[in-house]
Amino acid sequence: MWQHLRDRAKALADRPIRDLMDADRARDFSVEAMDMLFDYSKTNIDAETRDLLLSMAEKAELPACREAMFAGRPINETEGRAVLHTALRNLDGDPVAVAGQDVMPDVLATLSRMEDFARDVREGRFTGQGGSITDVVNIGIGGSDLGPAMAAQALSPHADGPRCHFVSNVDGAHVSDVLAPLDPATTLVIVASKTFTTTETMTNAETARAWMASEVADPAAQFAALSTASDRTAEFGIDGARVFGFADWVGGRYSMWGPIGLSLMIAVGPDDFRELLRGAAEMDAHFREAAMRDNMPVMLALVGIWHNQGCGYATRAVLPYEQRLARLPAYLQQLEMESNGKRVAMDGSELSVHSGPVVWGEPGTNGQHAFYQLIHQGTRVVPCEFMVGCRGHEPDLAHQHRLLVANCLAQSEALLRGRDLAQAKESLDGRFEGAELERQARHRVFPGNRPSTTLVYSRLTPRVLGQIVALYEHRVFVEGVILGINSFDQWGVELGKELAKALDPVLAGDAEAGDKDASTARLVGWLRAGAG
Repeated sequence: MWQHLRDRAKALADRPIRDLMDADRARDFSVEAMDMLFDYSKTNIDAETRDLLLSMAEKAELPACREAMFAGRPINETEGRAVLHTALRNLDGDPVAVAGQDVMPDVLATLSRMEDFARDVREGRFTGQGGSITDVVNIGIGGSDLGPAMAAQALSPHADGPRCHFVSNVDGAHVSDVLAPLDPATTLVIVASKTFTTTETMTNAETARAWMASEVADPAAQFAALSTASDRTAEFGIDGARVFGFADWVGGRYSMWGPIGLSLMIAVGPDDFRELLRGAAEMDAHFREAAMRDNMPVMLALVGIWHNQGCGYATRAVLPYEQRLARLPAYLQQLEMESNGKRVAMDGSELSVHSGPVVWGEPGTNGQHAFYQLIHQGTRVVPCEFMVGCRGHEPDLAHQHRLLVANCLAQSEALLRGRDLAQAKESLDGRFEGAELERQARHRVFPGNRPSTTLVYSRLTPRVLGQIVALYEHRVFVEGVILGINSFDQWGVELGKELAKALDPVLAGDAEAGDKDASTARLVGWLRAGAG
């Protein structure tokens, strides 16, 4: 299967994508759903290649695997867990069973509790010891930070509640810089850790409690917790009414739809938070119901498989032409690289192909003045995933939005078209002659024939953001199924955590380097000496 895909990619490697651009291609090689259009016509995928990719999905039993996920079966096989972040946006409450038990009553009850608390904070019924809450600080890391932080920035035009801030890094500079301008007496701190033991999160939570204690009599009264460890939250002093738990079938990087999204709900309000959930649920329904060729998550995933495992392109650039989606590439880094950055299949055997690609990016147009040089003229091909809205939130600045859209479309067109040597010479307009003309022109050649996709949406609303994030979640799932891996565990983060815990007393001078390699031992020595 994989060899067939690689052979086809090799055979088509030099074919100009432009040669495929007949009058019908843009329509035939795109998918429309809800408020979005996904265009993959600027890739070297033709009808035969698409059929090959679709057959790979069929052979991997994608439809059956998809239904197993939505049905609550334990598809996270290494941990024996269901994967049901989709249940968190199942607002209709249709039954979803895990081990024979319908989980929806608890899901909806928790959502209702979140909404009540959010309204109390927003409307001044829950106050700090100095008055109404003006600021909310979410302390978490990984999925407990990236999701709500990304979404809070994306939905800032809808934010009419207290200001939201996010602390994740154990570097004391992060928590210090966030807390410094805030008033402890009017700040709510939300600690997001399922086990309430995450080292970085709990270290920052203790720092925040000490900061608050310097100004208020009962700091724990201005804390809430997103955790299932009720004993530990109680020990911390947080009233159980402000503790919101979630089940082990919600993975961290898929968790912003539930209690991890509490800070976002407080910022934008329960109604807009429900709109976010509705958008995601609409994408869930599309993913389950649409034929594979007309299925946006499936086709987004198959394009990714073609570029990475077929063509051998090791990275993909996510390029939102939407400043408020500035954190989306970082969010997708975790979603995709923690999910599909694996080296063994479900049965423990080594993969015969590379797994997930490196995901990176920045919003346009900033990236154009940074790394687009490499994308256009570098020696490596980087598939680009553009996204842009039809409209912005600033009607008085419509001319700037047109310029933004023009840049987005121009970049994908430039990647497709390129500029050959003759065109480069012509662009120099007689300024050089002979060998110098040749030399100067060669610096202005664009190879072109570089693939890109474009996702167009109406406007970045809570509903559309829900659709976009769910689209990428399901893309990760489809790629994982075709690769035959478990996209829902993350054992790769464990070893470094264990070694860091062992190194802490060594750095403190309470233990010797002992079994450390020569490099680590010398670095420890330098750091201990430098710390005084």
